[in-house]
Amino acid sequence: MAPIRSTVADIVLDHIAHNVQAVRGIIPARTELMAVVKADAYGHGAIEVASLALSAGATRLGVAVLDEAIELRRAGIAAPIHILGYVEPECAEQVVKLGLTATAYDRESVLALSGAATRLARKVKVHVEIDTGMGRLGVRPQDAVGFAELAISLPHLEVEGVFSHLACADAADLSSARGQITAFHECCMRLESRGHRLTKHIANTAAILALRESHLDMVRLGLGLYGMYPAPYMKSLVKLHPAMSLRSRLSHVKWVEDKTPIGYGWTYRAAGQRLIATVPIGYADGYSRRLSNVGQALVAGQRVPLVGRVCMDQCMFDVTGLAAKTGDEIVLLGRAEQDEITVDEVAAWMGTINYEVTCLISRRVARVFWRNNVVSGVRSLLGRMH
Repeated sequence: MAPIRSTVADIVLDHIAHNVQAVRGIIPARTELMAVVKADAYGHGAIEVASLALSAGATRLGVAVLDEAIELRRAGIAAPIHILGYVEPECAEQVVKLGLTATAYDRESVLALSGAATRLARKVKVHVEIDTGMGRLGVRPQDAVGFAELAISLPHLEVEGVFSHLACADAADLSSARGQITAFHECCMRLESRGHRLTKHIANTAAILALRESHLDMVRLGLGLYGMYPAPYMKSLVKLHPAMSLRSRLSHVKWVEDKTPIGYGWTYRAAGQRLIATVPIGYADGYSRRLSNVGQALVAGQRVPLVGRVCMDQCMFDVTGLAAKTGDEIVLLGRAEQDEITVDEVAAWMGTINYEVTCLISRRVARVFWRNNVVSGVRSLLGRMH
């Protein structure tokens, strides 16, 4: 079962379960919870996370593209799966055959879905997306009723829900998010006044935590599912556990003399005699080049600085002062003894957000899945091994 490489991402599935249950505890009992597992579950492993989230209390799954939904169906996951992004009209038959729920916001796509469902003599579900301020996908609020009624009129098309996406729910000032919620409510009221009672949802993780009025009929748990917070102040609102850690082993350790250059471009030179360790992880693994000369990791529970530029497959750390040797473990993300490298720290070093850190970890890095402190499965480039 052991992965071939020493560079692995550990995924604690018990933490995924805890996070689902923690969020279930702050939303109304009647409110559904969609577990968003797009982008390979933010790098955590879509099939494993989806299965665990459903058993922990999620009722639906959210993905971004059709291929992600196909992967889940092929794995035997029968729960409702909502494609939150664009589906090409020529893919409509696959959506129908797999019993998926599509996002509806333009005439061409709903006609294609209706046509495919009619040919197959089956129903297909859609949720109408309203653009209340994201400026991305969705019909304009003033067009929402007309578009929804067009979709409702089409054969074999079931308009099950209506939703929107908040642009600034993670901001300190929530006034714009509340404005979007108000605009969404107004659209929903117009639909209901015409007899259309649909499943309503607008809350992402940030809104779940900070805007209880946004919970409605369903919430979409993305970032929080993985134990990450949209904003630092939200850590006091609910206790989440990070699910991913990233570790490797030292592949070479050597002493270098004063002023010895390290790595491409010689952006770092040793200040005195230094002990330099090479680690087999690089930007092809999703360990960003933006960490060059600023990143840190843990060896024997001690912080060590990344020196030189991150290479495609390797990077170097200064382990001077430690009795480090080839084969020793290095933690690039997660806890070792009394210290921890957090996703938020890595994001700050990269100048980005925590979402990107885990999403970047490539499929070349084996995922090791843990349940009850025991390895429950491994996924590597060779496939899933259980």
